[in-house]
Amino acid sequence: MIQLRPTDVAHRGEAVARLDGKAHFVAGAMPGELVEGEVVRDKGSWARVELTRVLEPSPQRVEPPCPHFADCGGCQWQFAAYEAQRDWKQTIVAGQLRHLGGIADPPVRATLTTGDPYGYRNRMDFAVTFGRPALRRRRSRDTVPIDECHLMHPALADLFGRLGPLGDARGITLRVGTATGETLAVVSGDLPDGAEGWGCGVVHRTPDGLLPVVGDGVLHEEAAGFRFRITGDAFFQNNTPGAGALVALVREALRPEPDDTLMDGYAGGGLFGVGVGRDAGRVIAVEADETAAVDFAHNAGRAGIEHRLFNVDFATGLSAVRDPWDLAVVDPPRDGLGAAGVDGVAACEPRRIAYVSCDPASLARDARGLAERGYLLEWAAPVDLFPQTFHVETVASFVRT
Repeated sequence: MIQLRPTDVAHRGEAVARLDGKAHFVAGAMPGELVEGEVVRDKGSWARVELTRVLEPSPQRVEPPCPHFADCGGCQWQFAAYEAQRDWKQTIVAGQLRHLGGIADPPVRATLTTGDPYGYRNRMDFAVTFGRPALRRRRSRDTVPIDECHLMHPALADLFGRLGPLGDARGITLRVGTATGETLAVVSGDLPDGAEGWGCGVVHRTPDGLLPVVGDGVLHEEAAGFRFRITGDAFFQNNTPGAGALVALVREALRPEPDDTLMDGYAGGGLFGVGVGRDAGRVIAVEADETAAVDFAHNAGRAGIEHRLFNVDFATGLSAVRDPWDLAVVDPPRDGLGAAGVDGVAACEPRRIAYVSCDPASLARDARGLAERGYLLEWAAPVDLFPQTFHVETVASFVRT
């Protein structure tokens, strides 16, 4: 056993303490605490420690409300007061931009909150274990069946309580349009008996694609003043008030004019192409997922936005887009844009780029790449779309120098 006093929080949510010059990562600890733990992995320059006791707790330590917290990996920070979580996220974004992005004094705003720190998720993806909904066990690929989840929107919690035994299903996704009240369940594997009685739309994921069982397989959500169609399990931000906050920040970063062409990379169903594109003259949308691309066309058409849609992979297919763009917004997956994506988005030399990131490390690496292509980071705004977890969304504003 060793005793440690962490001083910081790392990118993946663990507390960091130094002992004899070596970094020790301790999940479940907080900066300023004195903790005791056991080294479970030693890599020479760093070590991972399993927390056994908190000897001197932080005044910001709280009791986790969820009975599954000790085992379930869905949350990591329920033991910390929400104010501490917000501060950590700002620190993490700034640290990654400094260390990986090479920005000596990164202009990172305070973390923006978007609503309640519980009951915010409009979507939950469950595995099914022994006929019960399950999430990944903490620091494991195994699953743990759960009876409740405090992150679910109340309408999802109600639907969760109506499911009953799930039989030989492999997975189930539950969704709600928080503004419309529409609910949807997408089932993989065998369809459970009684699914028609869940009181929601039901979609069966088959080898041939999505098959609506109850309803038409879509739901609708309202964000940023628009109504969006979402088909099956196509991507939409999991925090609806947060989605509106992201749109406002992207609009602030881009400052679109009526004669601008906006390129929307990783466009999804059109949150930014529609929500911000209304202020531009035209939108070029790039989206690889066919279902999401169809949703984009529907949503943009319904909003009366002039657009051209490319159903291609962003990094490899952007060369097919011959039309130039004045502004760009990108919302890549966790791996970020990468070198090819950075080259692609900068190819037309847009005067401003809004980068919506779900991973501070990949944002920092891409910020370095954009700097090499003549783009200055104006500001980065962490947005807490995922309270009780280390995940943080960030909108970064880049301007061509």
